[in-house]
Amino acid sequence: MKNRLKEELKVIEQELWAMSNQLYRNPELGDQEFQSMELFTDYLAKHQFNIEIGIVNRPTAFKAEYKSSKPGPAIAYLAEYDALPEVGHGCGHNLIGTMSTGAGVILSKLVAETGGSVTVFGTPAEETNGAKVPMSESGTFDGIDTAMILHPADQSYASGESLAMDAIQYSYSGKSAHAAASPEKGINALDSVIQLFNGINALREHLPSDVRIHGIIANGGQAANVVPDKAVAQFYIRAKERAYLNKVVEKVKNIAKGAALMTGAKLEITNYELSYDNMITNHTLSEVFTKNLGEAGVEIIHPAKQDYGSIDMGNVSQVVPAIHPYIGLNEPGLIAHTKEFADKTITGDGKSALSKGTLALASTGYDLLTNSELLQKVKDEFKQNQFLCN
Repeated sequence: MKNRLKEELKVIEQELWAMSNQLYRNPELGDQEFQSMELFTDYLAKHQFNIEIGIVNRPTAFKAEYKSSKPGPAIAYLAEYDALPEVGHGCGHNLIGTMSTGAGVILSKLVAETGGSVTVFGTPAEETNGAKVPMSESGTFDGIDTAMILHPADQSYASGESLAMDAIQYSYSGKSAHAAASPEKGINALDSVIQLFNGINALREHLPSDVRIHGIIANGGQAANVVPDKAVAQFYIRAKERAYLNKVVEKVKNIAKGAALMTGAKLEITNYELSYDNMITNHTLSEVFTKNLGEAGVEIIHPAKQDYGSIDMGNVSQVVPAIHPYIGLNEPGLIAHTKEFADKTITGDGKSALSKGTLALASTGYDLLTNSELLQKVKDEFKQNQFLCN
């Protein structure tokens, strides 16, 4: 019966390709993906999925569920569809959203016989303020047995790790004065920001190699002859695991306080984006997907790569067994978040990745629906990882 997935894919293959290309031509930024969301939800509704729009108070988030009348596992595919400013779909979310939607549709054609359910979650704003974070915190994935997403890349890689990340803003308030005539009457907020950068740079020597701290001065004053009374720095702070990241964040917080004491400025610390947890790949599930990706026609699949980025799929992996593998666009060295990457998604290589990735996702879902021992192994590994993390 698994061969029927290929037959079902052939039926909708051109429609999926058209949807992916439409997203490419009409890129929308995070939490503004109204046309993209409507494109996917209309298509899923046409295939008898029950649709709920605006979940977790995010207008462009959705849940689309197809339930069999028979009991069975609940398989979830996660769709991303936000684009990047000026670049468009330089991270290939047009392919990601379409592969998840397509996998959900073709697998739904078999669940009447296998039992269980298939759910496609629309997850906005992965690039900025990822909706998977509140989804993970609010119980959106309660009752889901496994969650999968597939990301395009230069080459194909097994699912691996990502860094936990906090996006933190340090705002300093001082006192303005004429920088030449009466500098002694001012409190220089920009000096606090500069000392913050210096302190962080000194801290780097004493941190593990997986830690990443990088930031900008978002506000440093308006005129050189005025002592800046406001200055703001924004940093991404990342580490391999959430527990250690919390320790690093506390160290940076103390540096920030010290910088305020040095100048006499007042300090306010806030999060300017949601925090992402580290990705915990379920290796049992990953091995099954890798096998299916090979059977779908991807000849070379590399081991998981060292990834120093951060993804909100990490938060999902903390609450449900999950994978986040990569499918290649047949151009080694292709750099994501570029116009060149976006353009690659609408080539023949992009179309091939779309079809093979959709089939591999659906095939993995089918394996879980029909193999209770496999599903139990996936769940057992997840429980073991939770125990080790706690």
